[in-house]
Amino acid sequence: MLSLSILVAFHELGHFLAARLFGVRVDRFFLFFDWGRALFKYRSKRSGTVYGIGWLPFGGYCSMAGMVDERFLELDEKSTPQPYEFRAKPAWQRLIIMIAGIVFNLLLAIVIYSGIALHWGDTRLSSAQISSGMSFSPSAQKAGFRDNDIILSADGKMLDALSNDFIREVISAREVVVLRKGQEQTILMPQDMMQQIMAEGMGFMGIQIPFIVDSVIANTPAERAGLQGGDRLLAVDSIPVMDATDAQIIFREQQTELHTLLLLRSGDTITTTIQPDTTGRIGVQLLSDIHKIYPTEEIKYSIFESIPAGCRRAINTLKSYVGDMKYVFTKEGAQQMGGFISIGKLFDHTFDGYRFWSITALLSVVLAFMNFLPIPMLDGGYILFTIWEIITRRRVSDKMLLKANKIGFVLLLLLLLYANGNDFFRTLFHF
Repeated sequence: MLSLSILVAFHELGHFLAARLFGVRVDRFFLFFDWGRALFKYRSKRSGTVYGIGWLPFGGYCSMAGMVDERFLELDEKSTPQPYEFRAKPAWQRLIIMIAGIVFNLLLAIVIYSGIALHWGDTRLSSAQISSGMSFSPSAQKAGFRDNDIILSADGKMLDALSNDFIREVISAREVVVLRKGQEQTILMPQDMMQQIMAEGMGFMGIQIPFIVDSVIANTPAERAGLQGGDRLLAVDSIPVMDATDAQIIFREQQTELHTLLLLRSGDTITTTIQPDTTGRIGVQLLSDIHKIYPTEEIKYSIFESIPAGCRRAINTLKSYVGDMKYVFTKEGAQQMGGFISIGKLFDHTFDGYRFWSITALLSVVLAFMNFLPIPMLDGGYILFTIWEIITRRRVSDKMLLKANKIGFVLLLLLLLYANGNDFFRTLFHF
């Protein structure tokens, strides 16, 4: 709710400031909708603007005098437009006012991404350096990938495994080169790879984390077997262990058996035996920090370097999101649409500054793009009608705008119900 409130308030602030710049009176500036009542409101004595918080947390609005807006109030077209009204302003000024919300969301994303770059910097990890390789979904394996494959390149390009675009770059590539048992293999990617992944609903791949002991718990099988911090488990009963979960499954399913472990310790291989306890645990804390497991590259930015870095990330995020929009019009893509539950699942259960601001910046880009769509009631609808007016020199009547907004409201409501319905069924049936 905090993230969405920031996004909506900043979006409407763009409209508000542009309106005031051109002398348009703003009647109401609300976070959330207040149909019927408001949880809080305050009227400015200087400007007459009513600021408030509504009860329906689906967005917000900036209501301007002389404008058909989200409140569906009809205007008297026969009355003389007043200088302070939206309808009295030239088309180019009205266009700027409507674009301002979109621009402010993009600016907000740039500011947040720049702040992230300045405060946290960047971490890069070449996919070729992931020595334990990747684990792949059934659809990926059908395309030719195998668990433990190390991805070397996609269409000849080296990849950053920690980049937000890593999986997308692999899926959209024509050829992917992997290292499999010491030999390079070239995989030709299916053109409908993304649709297959969405239909399967199991993702595409994940980074495998090797079984490396961080610490040993006292009075446990691991202590009795002589395990030490820094030990890397190579095999259990001669079965190679590339991912920590592989060993955990063996210990859990065969907890009463004595297992032979092959360990790597300070460059030497050693062998020991161990029998898990009755819960299938051996008593170690595993190293999970990917920065300590693989050779990551830490990048720090100065305040002047962070701004271009923030701009690049915002632009790349927008490009990626726009590129993925084509899948919405496929059966598989429509089934993946989600609402508030899906948005909520993006965030951690506890507050993490980096993740919170990263997701907020992403959602700001999404909100900017969605509002640019030429759907009545969204900014894009007003922009479309205004551009039509500029081209044809014929203004769309307020009655037509009102009807279009009502149609747009119904379409958006149906979309909202469909997306949140998908969330409900996925949550209910756990798929």
